[in-house]
Amino acid sequence: MMRNVRRRAWIEAIFAAICGVLFIVTLIWHDWIERVFGVEPDIGSGALEWVIVAAALCGAVGFSLLARSEWRKAKEIQTG
Repeated sequence: MMRNVRRRAWIEAIFAAICGVLFIVTLIWHDWIERVFGVEPDIGSGALEWVIVAAALCGAVGFSLLARSEWRKAKEIQTG
């Protein structure tokens, strides 16, 4: 089945994983932007971090669904 999976499915799965990690890191470590980059883009209010959490969650779910669709297509090609 791995040979029938298009490159697109792998890219979507990788992006889903990256978004998932970003979601978890930002949810747990709220001030990572300030510590890593040394800037406070939201002046310490935490609003940017919540935007990142929401965007990363949406990205993880969206890319996961897209990758799942590609994997199912590959499975149908193999069995059909």
